[in-house]
Amino acid sequence: MRILVFTGAGISAESGIQTFRASDGLWEEHRIEDVASPDGWRRDPELVTRFYNLRRRAVLAAEPNVAHKALAKLEAKHNVTVVTQNIDDLHERGGSSNVIHLHGEIFKVRSERNENLLLDWREDVQIGDKAPDGAQLRPHVVWFGEQILGWGEASEAAFEADCLIVVGTSAQVFPAAGLISMFAGQQRHFIDPNVPEQLRDRFECHLSPATVGVPPLVERLLQ
Repeated sequence: MRILVFTGAGISAESGIQTFRASDGLWEEHRIEDVASPDGWRRDPELVTRFYNLRRRAVLAAEPNVAHKALAKLEAKHNVTVVTQNIDDLHERGGSSNVIHLHGEIFKVRSERNENLLLDWREDVQIGDKAPDGAQLRPHVVWFGEQILGWGEASEAAFEADCLIVVGTSAQVFPAAGLISMFAGQQRHFIDPNVPEQLRDRFECHLSPATVGVPPLVERLLQ
């Protein structure tokens, strides 16, 4: 069976990764437009660099939880694609081998002039750290107003999947949430304490955190 797993901030939050709270427009006490937009980068690259250095350190200190590890177990029997809105590597460290990061990856940086010039990076970035083309390094993270990554591959996985598992997301952030409407299969599972009302009749809903809802569902699918 081909399974598409679509995950959001909720699964990482259970590993201690702080999430963006859209309700108050703040992320770690910073205005989103200041730390997650091209304009914010142009205004104050030092602030943005410090902000993502802290995010990188937080991910380095975090560990995959039982939900990440359970999802990886599905690969023992099924063809699994994980599409995540998260910039951490907890799915990979949890054992998943096919992960698409729509919003970028915290352990990669890129030239501010060329988005395709990428470097693996696990240390702090400093102003003055340059890409091979001589441009300042910036986080390989999709900011507001920028195009999401891997959309073609993610869309193909959604069209081809037999089973969809949505975990830890409001499914309200577009275009990423549009993957749900592309799925044409019959098996639909939504694991989150707050499944959107408009989606509840389209999914088998598991109203629980990822660490509670994912492991038993995985065991069912492996039987």
